[in-house]
Amino acid sequence: MKEYKVGIIGFGTVGAGVAENLLLNGDVIAKRTGVLPKLTGIADLDITTDRGVKVPDGILTTDAAKVIRESDIVVELVGGTTIAKKFILDALNAGKSVVTANKALLAHYGEELFAAAEKTGADIFYEASVAGGIPIIKALREGLVSNRINKIFGIMNGTCNYILTRMEREGTDFAAVLADAQKLGYAEANPSLDIDGFDTAHKTAILASLAYGKWFGIDAVYVEGIRELELADIVCADELGYRIKLLGIIKNENGKVQMRVHPTLIPKEALLANINDVFNGVMVEGDTVGQTLFYGRGAGRKATASAVVADITDAALNLDSNSRCRVAGFTPGELFDCQIPEEEISSRYYLRMQVKDCPGVIAQITQILASRSISISSLIQHERSHRNGEVSLVLLTHPALEKEILAALSEIAVLSVNSSPVKLLRIEDI
Repeated sequence: MKEYKVGIIGFGTVGAGVAENLLLNGDVIAKRTGVLPKLTGIADLDITTDRGVKVPDGILTTDAAKVIRESDIVVELVGGTTIAKKFILDALNAGKSVVTANKALLAHYGEELFAAAEKTGADIFYEASVAGGIPIIKALREGLVSNRINKIFGIMNGTCNYILTRMEREGTDFAAVLADAQKLGYAEANPSLDIDGFDTAHKTAILASLAYGKWFGIDAVYVEGIRELELADIVCADELGYRIKLLGIIKNENGKVQMRVHPTLIPKEALLANINDVFNGVMVEGDTVGQTLFYGRGAGRKATASAVVADITDAALNLDSNSRCRVAGFTPGELFDCQIPEEEISSRYYLRMQVKDCPGVIAQITQILASRSISISSLIQHERSHRNGEVSLVLLTHPALEKEILAALSEIAVLSVNSSPVKLLRIEDI
């Protein structure tokens, strides 16, 4: 049985989980595959803190270059887009197989990294970069290889999903749930990457690249987080038969691609709407297979380590059979080079506004919408608030162009009957 040397750079939460998995289950991998990925080096700036896993003597070092030099497979778990990029490029330029969980690096520099890999024929595996332990990368790259991908919808951030679940379940506002999530360790002290949608955007960019054969980059993704979401929107959505989820949305529309991340109303009966708490789910629609749903833990030491070690095993099998890039980590495509401008996107919309309780208000608003060819599918007017003499008005629209909705909202904003900015959310009838 052939052994392949595995070196890990970054001994944090995930790095410790990967080391533990390799040490505990290496024999299982060997029995199932006929190869043994053997942990031979771990590099980190801090090699004295107890990570809860006992590694053999002589494995820990602060010398990342040594680990790269002496490994067959290099696992980058440092994170970030600076030194991690250097480590990966150094490994690829040396012809070493690379495994990474670094979603931000791939979203920003995927094209450069895969170009470097192509020069030396090296493998890059990155299953853990999207949705943790859920094997969505392998599914897109291999399991759905015969399909043209029509749509992908993903709940890919456990922190946001946990917050939205508790807001709905407990009737608690965003700030209170976020504070509690931070105490419980589900949210970072600075939660911006999660709650402002950028973590989901990184993953969306990666999935779009796989689906359509082009590294679009993070700047091509429209991003809107959940920071401004109010409990009133959760309640109104529930009343109308919807739940609000932070979705990564990828669509092929006549050869053009749209990539969006934003809070989205989806019907309660949809499977995706019933993925709650810290769990993730990704729905992929192919032209042959139809809809498929992938569900599981999207983060955490063990779930992410599981995906990383699966990639390590694939890299070892490729080395063993002398067939690097047997299934390419990324394949450029000829189609889908164009992106749909945001203003040209068509969607259904949820509009909530506070208006004065007086005759003609609804007529003024619906007239503005009608002038922009925006049709209303549902309307709710709650009872008047005795405190300020206003009513809450909620409208759902039929499909309309984004540019027409935004133009209509600009007109509504200057009406004397409207007391606050209109809340806009998008709807996906999954």
